[in-house]
This record gives sequence, structure tokens and C-alpha cells, in this order.
Amino acid sequence: MRTHSLVISAILITALVLALAVIALAADPHVGTWKLNLAKSKYSPASSAPKSATMTFTAQDNGVKCVSDGVESNGKAYHEEFAPKYDGKDYAYTGSSEVDTIAYTKIDANTVDWVTKKGGKIAGSGQSVVSRDGKTRTVTAKGKDAKGKDTTRTSVFEKQ
Repeated sequence: MRTHSLVISAILITALVLALAVIALAADPHVGTWKLNLAKSKYSPASSAPKSATMTFTAQDNGVKCVSDGVESNGKAYHEEFAPKYDGKDYAYTGSSEVDTIAYTKIDANTVDWVTKKGGKIAGSGQSVVSRDGKTRTVTAKGKDAKGKDTTRTSVFEKQ
């Protein structure tokens, strides 16, 4: 009888741990589809503003996977992907000629600091913050463009 109780207890504990893990992953406010609101965003130089951008984040083990599609300022369509964990380590970033890795560091439930690199050198850095109501994601960033000129941006995304 005691063995039966231990087996049932182990099963219940395992189920509880799995349920909590699913809740924790689903609770990530960055997860979802985000569309750029150009009217609320600011780019310097202004000519660097994209024509459109949509980012879709899905939860992964201690991180996210992002697929980003849009149209650059020059009218060229782009498709980028990256899947960092929230551990500050570099992860592959594909689809960009300006960066090849990204590192995410979670500051709090709604805030992530990030650094992009090209060939091991820092190409840009910034912060992504999801509003408390979960409807807006604001990305502030600084870096260099393809010509080596400084850029800054505040991109405001709305949850779809």
C-alpha cells in the first residue's frame, strides 16, 4: 500500500512540475505576433525606417524563437530568424547581412536586453520592453548602419 501511495505521489508531482513549466513558458509577455506602428516609432537617420515589420515570437526552453518579416526602407523584403535563450550567450541570427548572432538577457518579466554581433564584434544593442497591459512592445536600439554610421531607433510594436 505504501509503494502505491509513493507512485501516485510521484506521478502527481511530475504532472504539477510539467504544468508549471507550461504556464511559465506561456506567461512570457514577449511571445506573440507584433506589428510595427511606424507612426509611433522614431528612427535616426529617418531614412533608415523600414516600410513595415512583423515579428512573431514563440516560446522555447528558457527563451524565444523569433521570425521577423518586413520591408526595408529601400523597398527590399527581408526575412530574419533567431532563437536565443535568456542567458546572455550568443545565438545564430540568420537573414541579415549586418549581424550574425544575438544574445538575450532577461532583466525582468517584461524587459530583455540584447546585443547583436557580426564576426564577433558588437554591431548593436538595445532593450525590448513589453507594456504592463501586454499590448505594446517597445524596442530601443543603437548601432551602425551598413556604411558604419551611428543609428538609433525606438520601434513601437503592437500585439496582433
